[in-house]
Amino acid sequence: MHMKRRNFIRATGLLPLLTGPLATKLAAHTVTTRESAADDEPAREFFYRPVGAWAADFIPLFAEGKFQLFFLLDWRDQERHGEGTPWYRLSTTDLVHFEEHGQVLPRGTRQEQDLYVFTGSAIRAQGRYHIFYTGHNPHFGEQGKPEQGVMHAVSEDLQHWEKIPGDTFFAPAGRYEPNDWRDAFVFFNDETKEYNMLVAARHTSGILRRRGLTALCTSKDLSHWEVRGDFYAPNLFFTHECPDLFKMGDWWYLLFSEFTDLVATRYRMSRSLQGPWIIPPQDTFDGHAFYAAKTASNGKDRFIFGWNPTRSDNSDAGSWNWGGNLVVHQLVQDDNGLLQVRMPDSVAAAFTNNALTASSTRVLEGSGTFATLVEGELPQIAHLSATLQFDEHTRDFGCMLRSSDDLDKSYYLRFEPAHQRLVFDKWPRQAAEVSQAVELERAVSLRPNVPIHVQLIVDGNKGVVYVDDRVAMNFRIYDLKEGAWGWFVTDGRLTVSDALARTL
Repeated sequence: MHMKRRNFIRATGLLPLLTGPLATKLAAHTVTTRESAADDEPAREFFYRPVGAWAADFIPLFAEGKFQLFFLLDWRDQERHGEGTPWYRLSTTDLVHFEEHGQVLPRGTRQEQDLYVFTGSAIRAQGRYHIFYTGHNPHFGEQGKPEQGVMHAVSEDLQHWEKIPGDTFFAPAGRYEPNDWRDAFVFFNDETKEYNMLVAARHTSGILRRRGLTALCTSKDLSHWEVRGDFYAPNLFFTHECPDLFKMGDWWYLLFSEFTDLVATRYRMSRSLQGPWIIPPQDTFDGHAFYAAKTASNGKDRFIFGWNPTRSDNSDAGSWNWGGNLVVHQLVQDDNGLLQVRMPDSVAAAFTNNALTASSTRVLEGSGTFATLVEGELPQIAHLSATLQFDEHTRDFGCMLRSSDDLDKSYYLRFEPAHQRLVFDKWPRQAAEVSQAVELERAVSLRPNVPIHVQLIVDGNKGVVYVDDRVAMNFRIYDLKEGAWGWFVTDGRLTVSDALARTL
């Protein structure tokens, strides 16, 4: 989580020690509070966030016939709301309509470990519900106390929770860093017949930016935990935030979020809980604008719940903030075990009003030039889709969003066959030497004369695009408030079929 990262970076002086791209990324992604609840949003938002506040780190649990979504609520207004972060709860059956249940885990005081109630997990075991969460108090470091500890709460009904301070435990002294011990994920291990807990931790030695690991703890009773050691420690990242683990078919999947190389949620796969953990070719589910993602299954399908972060000053040039709006992808498993993501059917089905239906096939001829097809004014909240096909020598092509009448200003979702990728771009750009938004790119398979299906949702200043029910990329769009949408091609030929725009 970015708040936790910011506190640790300041405490260790990491930023002054780093130079080059990594230092730039870490500096750009620290928390900012310049954005207030008066965000420039439409009256209704499709992607959930609490009214007057923002959401971060969703902790999903399927229970009582619904997805129960615990989440960290941030008002970004300490003067009015005080310091600290509580847990709130939503429930949903369709990932579109949400019932708000309010606060479930209140924040503690400046004298208590859980001034900030940070991420963890929820399970049903031993006849009741359990939450294992991070108690974070940034003021404790000055007192020589650990800033983070794993804490426990129980409930009979998912809404009323009793904290058990006596079950709190900390990183083993000298083994792991005391201020990075968080985001507990608890599950019952059928092989060993005991409860396992995965924890985001850091070694006390080694290359500073590569000390992150996933630690393993075990318990027989969910109250007393033994720290067993490293579960997955590849010496790659600063930390492994928000760990998650599940089995699908014959494969185990380990998830975590990192901000060292990219800001992204990654996964590893193995036939066994003992490893080895394989790094898949594309090990991320989305780009920069999808973080701290965790999964849950309704017994039939598994979904991954993350958040699209806002940007400070409501600007395309603003730094990425901690927290934003909920976005949910559905996970799809290939025959070889690799995971892909697609738009949940219930999300697409929520858009029922046709704003444009162009069932005929249109061709953009752009050999040696730039050609466009304008479909019409882009609604503030819309679902767009089409099938695209390009010829062998096409340089690039894609979708235009909020284009000006003269097409000189626009956002672009651009496919680049030479690089086998999808990127997010804008004109005019923030910097002339940057050809697309940093970290808003995804690897995609692009073959000439092979159709690709594209669908996307635009919701005010945010959006997400899906390609062939396999690849997703979230983005933010602040500066261009309105305009047309359509298609473009550069130096090539693009065929557009079955274009459709729908609204709620």
